[in-house]
Amino acid sequence: MRVLPTGANGFIGGQVLAGLAARGHAVIAAVRDPQALRRKMPNAETVAVDFNRDLSPETWQSRLAGVDAVINCAGVLQGGRGQNIGAIHATAPIALFEACRQAGVSKVVQISAISADAEVGTLYALTKKRADDYLRGLPLDWTVLRPSLVYGEGSYGGTSTLRGLAGLPLMTPLIGGASTSFRPIHVDDLVETVARVLNGGFARRTLEPVGPETLSLRDVVAKYRKWLGLAPAWEVSVPLPLLRLVARLADWAGGGPMGSAGLAQTLAGNAGHEPAGAFAQAIGFVPTSIDERLARRPAQTQDLWHARLYFLRPVLRTGLAAMWLGSAAVGLFTPPERYAAIAAPWVAWLFSAIDLLIGLALVTLTKPRLLGLAQLIVIGGYTIGLTMLAPSLWLDPYGGLLKNLPLLAAVLAWMVLEEER
Repeated sequence: MRVLPTGANGFIGGQVLAGLAARGHAVIAAVRDPQALRRKMPNAETVAVDFNRDLSPETWQSRLAGVDAVINCAGVLQGGRGQNIGAIHATAPIALFEACRQAGVSKVVQISAISADAEVGTLYALTKKRADDYLRGLPLDWTVLRPSLVYGEGSYGGTSTLRGLAGLPLMTPLIGGASTSFRPIHVDDLVETVARVLNGGFARRTLEPVGPETLSLRDVVAKYRKWLGLAPAWEVSVPLPLLRLVARLADWAGGGPMGSAGLAQTLAGNAGHEPAGAFAQAIGFVPTSIDERLARRPAQTQDLWHARLYFLRPVLRTGLAAMWLGSAAVGLFTPPERYAAIAAPWVAWLFSAIDLLIGLALVTLTKPRLLGLAQLIVIGGYTIGLTMLAPSLWLDPYGGLLKNLPLLAAVLAWMVLEEER
């Protein structure tokens, strides 16, 4: 079967792409950056799409030539920074579904979310539901899959946050007493579900792919912590008002799983409404438990590093932003006579303005790779320039120039941590 999965460069979409190709399907990966995908999978057949812009059925028609089935895996937790959540979750998928109807591509699989309900009320849930409802109204052999928490050997988004919580030293902060429930399903079991749906027998049905057990947030974090080989930690229930404050700060800094949308989705729960065993009976196999999956692949060094570094990334970014903003403030408000022997006042003000721009860019996280290079260039330039003008600063007892060396290393580490794909 010739299959077109969208969002094929993401966590779920990439696994669907690889899993269906391994099962003998001809897969055309629909991604925003085909070149980036081909660097990882040189033999992949790709087509360029952009769910922020491909908002009419006409833009999808040529991409559906010869396609037997479409699987929509595209999704973001929240919008911002060039990501329009309404377009990505609703307008573009609806245009794609309508194009499928017009082109005669009858088999369409929509990978939604178990919390895509009106009562959840988040933009994530409402936009996902809008596309689900539209697809269910079309005369196609559609199947809507609404999985619970999807985890795997790799991780992204919410599953990365859970690993990060498990990797924290000494204590594990838990949301609202950790009563939020999940029925986590391994991504391989979700891919098997998609493969069975493609084989037929599930037309015009909505399924909730879930694992075999209902777990609290405390349960999931504890299992990951044990898998990482870490001793049990002191569990601390974080008050909801404090969590909302942290989420708003995360929104300001770019959102992600720690933002308001992620918090609301977590509090809404991810266990679904169907009784235990209903999904396994419907799909024809029993998904594996999280204990069994974790036991199959013991944690490696990179897993521990990822968990430990997850929350260090925003800490490092905040520290760098504070350093640049503080440096700008000191330069702008220090009396000119203090540095007259090294540089003219206008030079100091110019570099203070540069520091201010870098600090503000770190707050808004504009183009991380270019921002990292800018920091390296400016720190390197400061170091070389001040070495020529005042070499005695290398012998300063407070390490005036010497501190630039670990600072350069910190920027390099931040650049690596910030590049997720």
